[in-house]
Amino acid sequence: MIKDNIIYAKKDYFCNLNFKKMETKPYKRLPYGNSDLKSIITENYAYVDKTRYIEMLEKESNKNQFFIRPRKFGKSLFFTTLMYYYDLNEAENFNQLFGNLYIGKHPTPERNSYAILKLDFSGLDTADEEGLKKSFSSCVQTAVRNFFRIYAPVFSEADIYVRQIDEEKPGVMSLEKIFSAAEQDKVKLFFIIDEYDHFANDLIAMGNRLGKDFYKTTVAANGMVRDFYERIKMAAKTSIVNRTFITGISPVMLDDLTSGYNIATILTLEPQYNEMMGFTQEEVEWLMRETGVDKSCINVDMEAYYNGYLFHADGQHRVYNPAMMLYFFEQILKHRKPPENIVDLNLKTDYGRLRRLVQNDSNHETLIRIMKEGEIVAEILEKFSIDMLNDDDYFVSLLFYMGLLTIREPYLNQLRLTIPNYSIKTLYWEYLMKMTRETSPDLNIESRRLNEAIHILAMDGNQEQFIAYISGNAFSKLSDRDLRRFDEKYIQILLLAYLFMSRVYVPMSEYEAVPGRADIYLQRSPLLPQIKYEWVLELKYCKTDAKPEEIALKRKEGLEQLHQYVHTSHRLGNRPDLKSALIVFIGKNKYEIIDCK
Repeated sequence: MIKDNIIYAKKDYFCNLNFKKMETKPYKRLPYGNSDLKSIITENYAYVDKTRYIEMLEKESNKNQFFIRPRKFGKSLFFTTLMYYYDLNEAENFNQLFGNLYIGKHPTPERNSYAILKLDFSGLDTADEEGLKKSFSSCVQTAVRNFFRIYAPVFSEADIYVRQIDEEKPGVMSLEKIFSAAEQDKVKLFFIIDEYDHFANDLIAMGNRLGKDFYKTTVAANGMVRDFYERIKMAAKTSIVNRTFITGISPVMLDDLTSGYNIATILTLEPQYNEMMGFTQEEVEWLMRETGVDKSCINVDMEAYYNGYLFHADGQHRVYNPAMMLYFFEQILKHRKPPENIVDLNLKTDYGRLRRLVQNDSNHETLIRIMKEGEIVAEILEKFSIDMLNDDDYFVSLLFYMGLLTIREPYLNQLRLTIPNYSIKTLYWEYLMKMTRETSPDLNIESRRLNEAIHILAMDGNQEQFIAYISGNAFSKLSDRDLRRFDEKYIQILLLAYLFMSRVYVPMSEYEAVPGRADIYLQRSPLLPQIKYEWVLELKYCKTDAKPEEIALKRKEGLEQLHQYVHTSHRLGNRPDLKSALIVFIGKNKYEIIDCK
């Protein structure tokens, strides 16, 4: 459960390692790593039914649609669902694939009536300009060639077109052959484009290595990418291409295409599509029942770890990142316990992209502010150009589209955005550590000494060695840039980052102690129940030249707060396994520790 943003172990759950005899049920397979609908349905995988959205999309007045979601949010599976539903070659398999799903019981007029061209731009070569041009052209040409092979019985001159492609190697121009064939044989076309912006995001991550001019001439001017989308646009306007669906993770390239592709309806932020990708709580519980995930093996708060995404303030439900949930359940089914790593390593947003975005001082400060406060008030912008990413509002919008922020609630005419869940918080901490090490070359993490200090914290209940390590090996080595923002909040997120690295604790910031909020609460890892001590840490900071009376005031204030947490809080009060301490940092080199009795 999640209450007041608190993660806690459900201590009444225990994993039945004796494997007691249970009622046998024919469980379905967990579709971790599987994004092909036909395989999922025919090979007995569990499928979370999202097919009602096919009906909704078909009823949209504009058949050219644009929809984006963060990485690993179920886009690829949804596209294969669209493909099998609309593919005229799959008509005879309709009942097998869709008979037990919503759309099979409520079929639409356009089912199995299209020849599908699916393009995926995720594997393009972005090492240099020539490589990108060749791989983009080759991707389009290969997709068109395969299209004619797949639909050879449908197009009267399919073999001729394949031969012409092999001889002429027309690249993007090969699209014209599809248009001609469709017009000649009166075949309806549906274009599905996945990862439309993948190479653009790679170029953003590279910064100036290839240069903005290359991006502009490729996308925003009369380059090959713009040419590609202009051809699709013209074919759609003349009804040769009857339906298009385009997706990616950001709206950057859509804006830079300008008039090259301006015919699509943007559905990303429409409230009725909030849950089209991602799992609701009800869907998560259904998936557990269908695949046999044993609840007694789950002693962590799944909702706090993986839930929380909202893509419109009026969305009906918050949703889980589906890939995160499937990873979590895969580990439960394999090992009968939660995974050691909260976040699947395959899901971590590319650090290089974020590093490039925060090279701008304004963006860097915005990111630090989000880490400190856990939220920010902003407007989500539907479209923006690569040139605008140094602007605060556009940068925050990009973080939202990347899944690093989500909607908490409306705030006047804007939105209060927050970090979606604990898993994403840990990504911010890792970004902070990497950025700090890059800007402070003298900072060197000695993992052995750090782990030793945290083990003493956990098993001996002594915090001296950990704080001494942090002061001497981290704070004192910070660059002038990092020292400019050195305050209680910055100290807090750096401590959280170091503590999370050890995997001994589940560190939490601004813990709802009721009354009050503790700066840091160190909850023992659910994988390490043998840890003797949990901790509450209250942090205070004074500048190097602070007067004694100022330090004394901070000390008094901190001790009063700690006393309130550990003696009057119904969550933390009077626990023999809970230790607490006030740490007053004075400048970057001095500190004092006071235990709260």
